[in-house]
Amino acid sequence: MMQTQAPIAIIGAGPAGLTLARLLEVAEIPYVVFERDVSANWANEHQSSGTLDLHPNTGQAALLEAGLLPKFQSLARYGVPITIADAQGKIHSFLSREGDEDEPEIDRKDLRDLLLSSLPPSKILWDHKIQRIEKENNGSVTIYFTHQDPKSGFRLVVGADGAWSKVRSTIISSKPQYSGIHFFSSFIKPENPIYPLAASKAGTGSFLAFGKERQIFLYYLGDGSYHVSVGLKISEKNIPDESILASASTLWDTFLQEYFTGWASDLTKFVRSCDGKFRSWPLYTMTEDAILSWDHVPRVTLVGDAVHLTVPTGDGVNNAMHDSVNLARHIILLGVNDLESATLAYEKEMRPRAVAAIQKGHWMTRHMFLAKGPEEILAAMGTDD
Repeated sequence: MMQTQAPIAIIGAGPAGLTLARLLEVAEIPYVVFERDVSANWANEHQSSGTLDLHPNTGQAALLEAGLLPKFQSLARYGVPITIADAQGKIHSFLSREGDEDEPEIDRKDLRDLLLSSLPPSKILWDHKIQRIEKENNGSVTIYFTHQDPKSGFRLVVGADGAWSKVRSTIISSKPQYSGIHFFSSFIKPENPIYPLAASKAGTGSFLAFGKERQIFLYYLGDGSYHVSVGLKISEKNIPDESILASASTLWDTFLQEYFTGWASDLTKFVRSCDGKFRSWPLYTMTEDAILSWDHVPRVTLVGDAVHLTVPTGDGVNNAMHDSVNLARHIILLGVNDLESATLAYEKEMRPRAVAAIQKGHWMTRHMFLAKGPEEILAAMGTDD
């Protein structure tokens, strides 16, 4: 087995893992990141990239601590307007957000590229899909991969490997629970004939249409295209297989059409006319009990969705980056010779936040994704039409 000199292994090169890596890099603490994607370019080409809003006290604060806030500010979009409509396209609320500097948006791929550019390429090992981790007799941890040789000698393994974390099973026996909500997502690019209609609805912001536990969302992206998300309540057994996702017309004709009967044709056109393949995205969540019953496991810990996975709430990436900041602070304060105390201190602070994040996800499921229409959502938010 290859012996590594880095005491800390980070599993996953998403926002949580890369934020932690950047903070350790600045502090000159050795680490290595293992990522299952073949490369950053492969991820950008094959994965759906939505938009994220970073909050001042969490996501932006993490970038400030990492020395990356000015670069983020040059990429971010400020004052992004939000339109909330019903299934007929009638607007119920418009928030211009002009002059709002608090929660700017950035494309997910741009945030990842920003973090990656701040790290030495040699410290990111691509095409390393984790299979399992094992503790050795000397107390160190060995990581086993699907297609690569094992790597050994780690004193701390940090699971930043998202919803279906392989590291989490070492700590928490519970698995994510299906929320009952499923999204399909694709894009409308500027050359698409439907693009002017999308621009008339969303402009440079977001257009969110709700009706009878169904949603059609448009999000403006940094390259000028629109990210289209279609959400509905379905059982796991009714989730269509990958072959149906190959084109917009196939997905619409064979599956989605019956769920959006009665919706305005202008809105369903966004789904029927998307460019390329759809991504299937069933929404899962961890339970509060899983967090509360978590017993600390030496030499292993979790950050981000690996620990507090929930449905989208607007806080996911912010909570993940905040986790990484707190963990990094404890590691920097106590040093690599006391990683056990550092992880214990981090987990003590993180657990209440994790439970609160999951509870907010339950609220969002009831009042947003299962809403009968925009009136119910606006009432729950305490916002007048």
